[in-house]
Amino acid sequence: MPHNIPAFFESYANLYNRALAGEDVFEEIMARFSPHFIAAGPNGVATGKQGGAFRRTLEKGYRFYRDIGTKKMTAKRVEVTPIDARHSMAKVFYCADYERQDGSPLRLEFDLTYFLDTSTLKPKIFGFVASDEMGLYRQHGLIPESGQEQPKPKARPRPGTPEGDRQRPHS
Repeated sequence: MPHNIPAFFESYANLYNRALAGEDVFEEIMARFSPHFIAAGPNGVATGKQGGAFRRTLEKGYRFYRDIGTKKMTAKRVEVTPIDARHSMAKVFYCADYERQDGSPLRLEFDLTYFLDTSTLKPKIFGFVASDEMGLYRQHGLIPESGQEQPKPKARPRPGTPEGDRQRPHS
């Protein structure tokens, strides 16, 4: 079944931006994922599944992104590699705009690799591999170095703060 995978990720980035703006689009984001999926990153591999825990992870993740000053995400380019007749791999090159605590703008570019089930009417993400997101945020001053005091959130307070590296909940 042919799919326009770059358009899939452009609309995924649009949902990301709507969630940043406070819209409740979590069901739409969750609909992009298979019933069960894998997530890999600097801390290893984890599994996830559709349901309330996934939704709460998304809600917490987007609260964190707002708190560190994330303003906009763009899928700049998508490289698709067919795996077989039912699956593809997509490397998505993102560009994200942030506002630091001091008000200065910051633009970061990074990529994620997704694994897609393309046998369905719409593609479904069944896995992704993320780089060291927290390390990138530390490097650019969006979050403090480990052991330093956490910045006060710009928006509403959130329960707890990120400890160490974690994988992107929306990826």
